[in-house]
Amino acid sequence: MHMQEHRPTSAEIKGEKLPYPARQSDMQRQPDSDLSNYKAANKLQGKVALITGADSGIGRAVAIAFGMEGADVAILYNENTDDANETKRMVESHGARCLVIQADVRESNECRAAVQETIDEYGKLNVLVNNAAYQMAQEKFEDITEEQLRRTFETNIFGYFFMAQAALPHLQAGDAIVNTGSIVGITGNPILIDYTATKAAIHAFTKSLAIQLGKRGIRVNAVVPGPVWTPNIPGTMPIDEVENFGYEVALERPGQPEELAPAYVLLASSDGSFMTGSLVEVTGGKLG
Repeated sequence: MHMQEHRPTSAEIKGEKLPYPARQSDMQRQPDSDLSNYKAANKLQGKVALITGADSGIGRAVAIAFGMEGADVAILYNENTDDANETKRMVESHGARCLVIQADVRESNECRAAVQETIDEYGKLNVLVNNAAYQMAQEKFEDITEEQLRRTFETNIFGYFFMAQAALPHLQAGDAIVNTGSIVGITGNPILIDYTATKAAIHAFTKSLAIQLGKRGIRVNAVVPGPVWTPNIPGTMPIDEVENFGYEVALERPGQPEELAPAYVLLASSDGSFMTGSLVEVTGGKLG
C-alpha cells in the first residue's frame, strides 16, 4: 500500500549554504531519492545502464530505479566518493549490481575509459544517461569568468557529446540515450546564464542526435526537470534562492529526485518505444 510521502514546500526548505562540491550526506534536509514507494515491473531486465553524475541527486534516484527495474548499473561520478558509495549501497540493496567509476566527463579519454570499464564488467551497454552537470550562480553577467564558462560548457555539453560518442559503438536497435536538460534551458534564468545556455544546447543536441540515430533504432530523449532539491542547490545558489527554492511552480514546492526517476525509466525502456527527440518536462508546473 502506498504511504503518502511528505514533500517539503518551499517554505520548509530552510536556507543552508554548503561548499562546492556539496555532498548529499551533508544536507540538513535530505533529498528524497530512495524510491521507497516505487513499484518496479522488470522494465529494464537484462539491460546495462551507464549513468553520469550518479553519486547524488537525480542521478542517484535514476540508478536506484534502474536497479529496481532489473538493470545492471554503472555510475560515474567526479568528486564525492562517499556519496557514490552510498548510491552503490542503495542500488545493491535491491539486488542489482552497481559498478562505481570515478571520471571527469570533460575529458574524452576518461569517457571512453568509463564506457570500456562498463563493457568489461557487464559485457554490453544498452542505456546511457547523460546527467553530470556543473552550475554556479552569478548575480552579475560580468562575473562569469572564462574559467567558469569553460567548465560549465565542458561538463554539461562537451561531456554529453563525449559520452554519447564513446557509447554509440556499443548501442544497438532498441537501446537508448537519455539526457538531462532543464526547464531553464527553455525559460532562461538571470543568475545561471552560462548554465541555461548549455541546457538549451542539450535540448537541441537531443533532437538532432535523435534524427540521425533514428534509422539505427536508437532512441535519444531528454528529461527536462524543473526545480529539484539536490546538493547542487545549497552548493551553488545564493542563500535567498535556497530559502525560497521551488516557490514559482504551480505545485509551490521543489521536486524530489525520486519524482524524476520514472521519466528516465520510461525513456530507457520499451514503454517509450515510439518516443525519440522528445523533451519530457517534469517541472511541477514551471511554465515561465
